[in-house]
Amino acid sequence: MIAMQYSFTLPADYDMEIIDRRIRDKGPAMDGFPDLGFKAFLSARLGEFGSRENLYAPFYLWEQPEGASNFICGPGFDALTEAFGRPRIRHWIVWHTHILPDLGKARYAESEYIAIAPHASLSEVQQQEVALAKQEAGGKHMLARIAAFDPYDWTMVRFGLYAETPSAADGKQIYRVGHLSRG
Repeated sequence: MIAMQYSFTLPADYDMEIIDRRIRDKGPAMDGFPDLGFKAFLSARLGEFGSRENLYAPFYLWEQPEGASNFICGPGFDALTEAFGRPRIRHWIVWHTHILPDLGKARYAESEYIAIAPHASLSEVQQQEVALAKQEAGGKHMLARIAAFDPYDWTMVRFGLYAETPSAADGKQIYRVGHLSRG
């Protein structure tokens, strides 16, 4: 399993209704995509929930890497790059997932990116992150919790999907979920 996300930072005066419309129009095309666990079509508005910028930042959970490859090499991603340019795609090896059956009720997401300390025991970090993810997975209104890491730049991502707005905290980005596709 791999997780991935790319993000487009949009100008402060950008009409975010353009992103909302894009999500409404194009989101359902990902429903049933092979090897997709889920795709959360995410956006953030400058000033909302502490966001420092306007963002379009979909988050994916892939059951198999071939699904990610087929998507990135396919016509949907081509259309995205024509509209916004080719993004850098962050991707992580998944340590833990907790997904509730009513995931479709997700309206908000949060992500937090954390550097793994140099020389830290990766096994211990993994155990701590999995334990934290399991502890948080039962949290109020949480529908999904992902813990994953990138061994290229030694970072982790903590990602969650919620039915109601999570509390904003330093270091966390809160998004609105415009559409949620499942494989």
